[in-house]
Amino acid sequence: MSIAFTSQPAAPRDLRLDFFRGLAMFAIYIGHVPMNAWSDFMPGRFGFADAAEVFVFCSGIASALAFGRSYDQHGFSIGTARVAYRCWQVYWAHIGIFFVALAAMMMVDKWLGAGADYVIGLNLARFVNDLSTNLPGLLTLTYVPNMFDILPMYLVLLAMIPVVIALSKLGPVYVFSAMVLSWTAANLNWIELSAEPWSDREWFFNPFAWQLVFFTGFAFARGWLPVPPVNRRLMTIAAVVVLLTIPLAYWPLVRNVDVLKAAAKALSPLTDKTHASALRYVHFLCVAYLAYALAGDRGANLRGRFVAICQLVGQQALATFMVGLLLSLLSGVALNLIGRNFATYALVNLSGCAILLATAYVVAWFKNVQGRKAVRAVSIPTANVAQHLPQTAPPLSRPLVQPVE
Repeated sequence: MSIAFTSQPAAPRDLRLDFFRGLAMFAIYIGHVPMNAWSDFMPGRFGFADAAEVFVFCSGIASALAFGRSYDQHGFSIGTARVAYRCWQVYWAHIGIFFVALAAMMMVDKWLGAGADYVIGLNLARFVNDLSTNLPGLLTLTYVPNMFDILPMYLVLLAMIPVVIALSKLGPVYVFSAMVLSWTAANLNWIELSAEPWSDREWFFNPFAWQLVFFTGFAFARGWLPVPPVNRRLMTIAAVVVLLTIPLAYWPLVRNVDVLKAAAKALSPLTDKTHASALRYVHFLCVAYLAYALAGDRGANLRGRFVAICQLVGQQALATFMVGLLLSLLSGVALNLIGRNFATYALVNLSGCAILLATAYVVAWFKNVQGRKAVRAVSIPTANVAQHLPQTAPPLSRPLVQPVE
């Protein structure tokens, strides 16, 4: 039995991609707020996989749609150049948000007269006290502080795209074998990246493991993997898997039931987040299938104001992620100042989500304005151009524009 492995033109992305990415942005923000009671009610608390898998999987789909057409239409060099430019953007986004967050915590400490409590609480005091060692580490990604680990992982995943595209020219077995081998090596701790110059701590998100999630989405978008049919049998299997994980994943329940605590500990090598371990991957695939089935054909069942809000946030995922990271730190400060109760949790979390929405709106507006300017710049009528050309011109020995090979 042979498997056709053709590179199909990227299909236009539909409602589901941006909706679920937007949901992930809200969940990541809420989950990053320190000691946030709302985080116990996020969907990720009820299973092994969480919003990180959603973000990475959807980013794989978005990357296939964004870069796949460049590879198909313009060749390997142009496609790789576009990927490299995106890597450049993500790299400086990571560096920029780190320094903004560090400055914000320093200002909070100064404003509250708290010494360096918040800088220390974010585990950044050592960075400040030894810049000669840690600043080069930050710039070379050998120093990846806590809470600043998603963008470096995403950067490495993007950098793997040219390799996967090259392997795809050889056939499916090479791509999927490389994915499985990389994931296996990472889970065996054969491939690790240093997160601190002064310790043996590794990156919290090992990109050589998480590429399995990313390139699964990439492969679906490119047509390398067949989309599973929607039927009752598959939905039942997926629902059973998701339900069975709840007692083993929901920590308010697990920590109070000895049997569940022992079972969760025994399964921990298979649910490890750092290495996107096997049960996390299976659990996520089941959740993703249910979401795909319930959303309807091309998101036909996704309607309403909340869906539109999530879509807008998901369309500007990088900007909203960066703002959400900073907001989560400031939200923790706010909760420390005003106390933690039902009303203050609602105030802080809803205000943060509103700021994420405002960020997405503003970024989308700027992109729209820039897009209109670009269209106007290249849409000068030929009649107007002719008015500015000289009436006579010397003969040309060769054409002004050479044909492109």
